[in-house]
This record gives sequence, C-alpha cells and structure tokens, in this order.
Amino acid sequence: MARKISIKQAVNEALDQEMARDPAVICMGEDIVGGTGAGGEADAWGGVLGVTKGLYAKYGDRLMDTPLSESAYIGAAIGAAACGMRPVAELMFIDFMGVCFDQIYNQAAKFRYMFGGKAETPVVIRAMVGAGFRAAAQHSQMLTPLFTHIPGLKVVCPSTPYDTKGLLIQSIRDNDPVIFCEHKALYGIEGEVPEASYTIPLSEANIVREGKHCSIVTYGLMVHRSLEAAATLAKEGIEVDIVDLRSLSPLDLDTVLDSVTKTGRLVCVDEASPRCNIATDISAQVAMQAFSALKAQIEMVTPPHTPVPFSPTLEDLYIPSAAQIAAAVRKTIKGGQA
Repeated sequence: MARKISIKQAVNEALDQEMARDPAVICMGEDIVGGTGAGGEADAWGGVLGVTKGLYAKYGDRLMDTPLSESAYIGAAIGAAACGMRPVAELMFIDFMGVCFDQIYNQAAKFRYMFGGKAETPVVIRAMVGAGFRAAAQHSQMLTPLFTHIPGLKVVCPSTPYDTKGLLIQSIRDNDPVIFCEHKALYGIEGEVPEASYTIPLSEANIVREGKHCSIVTYGLMVHRSLEAAATLAKEGIEVDIVDLRSLSPLDLDTVLDSVTKTGRLVCVDEASPRCNIATDISAQVAMQAFSALKAQIEMVTPPHTPVPFSPTLEDLYIPSAAQIAAAVRKTIKGGQA
C-alpha cells in the first residue's frame, strides 16, 4: 500500500526497514541520536535535520553518535564494512568530505581492486548536497562530480521520495561503497511511496516526462526545475523528454542516448559548478556516440563558476532556474529548425 511521505521520511523508513531486516546494518554520525557532547536526551535530535529521529528507540547502540571528526568516523565506517558490517554514515554536508577524502578515494574505493576482488566495502555515506538553503558557501555545494571521477565509488542523487527509499535500500545492500546524496532543498517534498520494502537498481535512469522535441538530462533539484520549465514549454507547443539520471555512477547512458536519438536535441542541466561536471560528461558522451542524431548544438544550464553566495538574492540567481532551462530548450530548437 502506498501513501504520501516526504524524502526525509523516506530516508528514515529505508533505514528502519533495513536495520530491522539485517542486524549488520548500523548507523553512525554526529548527533544522529542526539545528546553527545551536549547533555541532551537520547534520540532528541536524530541528526542536524532530524532524519534518523526515532530509530534509536528501536535499535539502541546500533545507532552511534560520533565525535566531531569526519575523518575518524568515516574511517571507522569503512573499516567496519571491510569486516562484515553494513554501516550507513551520515556526513551531514557533502562539503565536509574534504577532511576524510583519503579514506574514501584511497581506501574504500580501492579495496576490491587492490585485493583482487576478494574484499567488499558495503558502506553508504549519506550527505546533504546543493544550494537554496541559505547555508552559505561551505554548506551549499554540489560536489557530485568529485566522486563520479573516482573508480570504485557509486554515486546516487534521487529527486523523489519513491526513488529515495528504493535507491537507499539498494545502496545499503550493495557490496561497494555508495555516496548517497540528499538534496537539502527537497527533504520536504512529498510523493507516493509503498509501505513495503523495495529496491531500485543503481544503474537505471528514469524518464519522468516524455516529449519529442528535446531531451533534458538532469538529476536532483534540477529535475523539479526542469519539470517547471516543461510545463511552460508545453503551452508553447514544445514537448520535452526529461531524463532523471538518479544514479550518477554507474551512469545509464543507454537511456540518455535513446532519448537524444528520439528528439535530436539535448539540454543538460546540472547544479554543480560548470567545469568537469555531470552535464559536461553527458554532453561529451552524446557528442561522441550520437552526433549524427543531433539536429542542433548541445546546450548546458549550470551555475556560474563561483562559490555559492550567502546573499539570498545572489543565491537565487546562482541556482539554475526553470526560466533558464526553458530558454536553453528554445535555443536548441531554434538552432535546429533549418
């Protein structure tokens, strides 16, 4: 039976069901229980935004508050994974990955390769991503491309509650390290989600809207901005395919190529900085593998190559808008009319 819940609730439910199913699943992070270092009541906080609230009452010490040392507890989570546990580590913001980058890209990502396929590292690192939360330059970045660059890591960024639950459960069951990106501006959106446990493969994109004139390829918050743009364009007689990548590594390039072959046009939308991001990767792959299908040049919609501003007015201008996406679609259609 399905009912409407938020992305925040979907994360909580996925953790709850997996911890109930598998005693090897543990959670760790700063104040995911609450009280550590602050003298607060146990289970008072559930993390910085309350995502894990209520789980301590069910699973006790399988949820562990950690010191304010990301390098320490991410390293501990990776070590626990190598020894047979299935840790889910909450890193709060992806911006904090820098202090534990060695543990991620030099250790977790390479264990399977360096030990001839005999080692598994089933760890999930959950982290909030993206701007729009008035959190300034050090808590608002979309650093997904840093992790898709690293062989051995899987990177996921869902846009709906349904995808969040299914992808997180699959990530926990996966035997490789997964960076699970949760857009903080989407925590409150609601959607239909089954009560029962289910999984979504980590290698499948999703067509969230079908059209014949142009393909929009995107992920995370930009899926919703693209849907807004599509509604505007539909009033002008322009129908777009919207491909929600969901998984950024591995990448479902077949779905992207099929869409572009159908429409002949491509707009890549990415909230990450424009240099070497997901949009540039998709654009390059399409140009190499489906160039003959293109009726016009590829367009990209990204933020400027600057830190995320703290000023609300500037931050709103920084984040790609539905109007910018619609304008890019119109441009590629106009460019291909001949």
